[in-house]
Amino acid sequence: MKFILAKKIGMSQIFDEQGNVVPVTLVEAGPCVVTQVKTKDSKDGYDAVQIAFGSKKRTNKPQAGHQKKANIDKAKWLREFRVENLEVKLGDQVKADVFKEGDFVKVSGLTIGRGFSGVVKRHNFGGGPKSHGQKHGLRAPGSIGATFPERVPKGRKMAGRYGGERVTVRGLKIAKVDLENNIIAIRGAVPGKRGTLLEIQSV
Repeated sequence: MKFILAKKIGMSQIFDEQGNVVPVTLVEAGPCVVTQVKTKDSKDGYDAVQIAFGSKKRTNKPQAGHQKKANIDKAKWLREFRVENLEVKLGDQVKADVFKEGDFVKVSGLTIGRGFSGVVKRHNFGGGPKSHGQKHGLRAPGSIGATFPERVPKGRKMAGRYGGERVTVRGLKIAKVDLENNIIAIRGAVPGKRGTLLEIQSV
């Protein structure tokens, strides 16, 4: 299993061998540092690898002590991947060359937060009629219940907080790998806005 942490840069386009335009998302992938290796035989009881990516101005003492074991300082993100029989050790680096052009991956990240949104934006409602006495109910949700059971059913589509959810997009293809600049071009769109942390794994 191959994996890496990345930061979304934005969308662009490239041309393939036939001259067709290919939409791609550019991500800054690594370098990441292995900060912990967990095994079934240890107190953790399962196989996993924890890696660190990015940097920040300050960190707390427990995190500083944990990261010092891998000879790094003030890592911004720490994430864990469940893997088996992976031969890595503390302090190893995971770089963009872990993937190659043509690999299929799944990408996880937080979608763009859109705040409190109405039903037209959040659930794609059509809204009320556009004429015939319509005044203030154009984007209103309409009836939300019935005579029985005299309550709002659980799961009813209503206005509320929209976005900011963890989403995984599967079956994306690696279009280009620029090892010198630690940039990977992924065909298609991935979750989040510019600067969003992404978890990229092979499928």
